[in-house]
Amino acid sequence: MTGRPGRAGKGGSQAGAGDLLELVRSGRAVTRGALQQATGLSRATVGQRLDRLFRAGWLREGAGGPVDSPLGGRPSITLEFDDSHAVVLAGDLDTRHARAAVLSLTGEVLAEHSGALAVEDGPEAVLGELGRWFAELLVKAGHGGEEVCGIGLAVPGPVDSVTGRVVQPPMMPGWDGHDIRGRLSRALTEHTGARPVPVLVDNDANLMAYGEQRTGYPDCTAFVLVKVSTGIGAGVVVDGRVYRGVDGGAGDLGHIRVGADAQCRCGAHGCLAAVASGGAVARRLAAAGVPAASGSDVRDLLAAGHPEAAALAREAGRRVGDVLATVVTLLNPGVLMIAGDLAGTPFLTGVRELLYQRALPRSTARLDVVTSRLGERAGLIGAGALVVEHLYAPERVEERLTAMGV
Repeated sequence: MTGRPGRAGKGGSQAGAGDLLELVRSGRAVTRGALQQATGLSRATVGQRLDRLFRAGWLREGAGGPVDSPLGGRPSITLEFDDSHAVVLAGDLDTRHARAAVLSLTGEVLAEHSGALAVEDGPEAVLGELGRWFAELLVKAGHGGEEVCGIGLAVPGPVDSVTGRVVQPPMMPGWDGHDIRGRLSRALTEHTGARPVPVLVDNDANLMAYGEQRTGYPDCTAFVLVKVSTGIGAGVVVDGRVYRGVDGGAGDLGHIRVGADAQCRCGAHGCLAAVASGGAVARRLAAAGVPAASGSDVRDLLAAGHPEAAALAREAGRRVGDVLATVVTLLNPGVLMIAGDLAGTPFLTGVRELLYQRALPRSTARLDVVTSRLGERAGLIGAGALVVEHLYAPERVEERLTAMGV
C-alpha cells in the first residue's frame, strides 16, 4: 500500500527491527548500507535485526541495485517487504448492503463479494454472516484462515477508536456499545477454525478517506472526503493520519443544522442529512411518484439520466456545498473528494456553485474538488490499510517478533 505516513525512525542503538522494516516499507532505505546510514547502527547490528525479519518471513531480498562506488564492484542487494506471508480481511457495511474482501498486505484485492446485508438486523446476525462471507472468500482466494493476520471493518456510524465500539449510531439500531471486535473475530473462528486475530473498526467515511488519500493523493497533507449516501459523513486525513476527534465523532456533517424543517433519523429537525442525503432525495422522488427508496435507487436513476433525480441531486449538492464552505475555510484542504451514491455530475455541480460562492478565495485557491477514484472499494482498501499499518508499526513489530520467538 502506498502513501504511508512518514515516521522518523529511531537512531543509534534505539533503532529496532521494527524501525528497519518501516524504513524498507516506506522506501527510504532499501539496502543494508542505506539502513546503516539512516540509523547509525553497525553493519553487524543491522544484520542481526534484519535476520529476525527474514526468519519471520516479513522481508526478502530483491534485485541488485545500482553500484554506488565509482570504482565499481558488486551491486547492492535491495530489500523488500514480503507481502506473501499473510492476508488481511476487510469488510464495509452500509445500511442495506455490505462488501467483503481478502486483500494482500500491499492492498491488492484477491477476492471480493458484495450483497444485501441490513445493519438493522443487529450485530450478532450481521457479523456472523460477514464471517461466513470471509470464509468463502478465503477459499476463493486460495488462502487458509491461519494466513489471516487481521480484519478491518468500516461501519456507517461514529466509532470510539480505542474500544472499536460504535457510539450512539443513528443508522445502526441495536449496535450502540456492542463488542464488534470480539464478535467478528469469533465469527471468523466459527467458520474457518482459525485462531482469533486483531479486528480494527472505524467509520466508513474515515476509511474511505484513508484509502483514497493513500492510494491517490499520498502527498496531500490535508484531505477531506464527503460520503453522501443514505446519510452524510466526512473523513479527514491530516499529515497521513485519520483525524477522529476525541471520541470518534469528527466528520459527522449530516447532523449539522441547516435551518430546514425536515425531521432526521437522529430525531432532531433541520439536519443536513434530512434534506440533502441520498435518502432525503429518494423520499422526495417517491413523493413525486418516482420509485425510489434509498440512495442506491437515486444513484441508478442518475445513471439513467432521470431529469427529476438530477435536479434534486443538484439542489442537494448546493445545500452540502454551503456547509462545505465552512469546512474548507476551517481545514484548508488540498483535496475535497465527493463520494457515495450521489457523487455524480449534478451533485458535484451544486457543491461547486455554493462552495466557491461562500468560501474565501484564499481557502479555495489551491483546492481540487474531485470524485472518488476507488469507487465502492475505497472503504475496503482503507480498512485493509488500517490493519497493516497497525500490525507493522515499529513498536508492534517488536512485540510480534518476540511472541513468535524470533
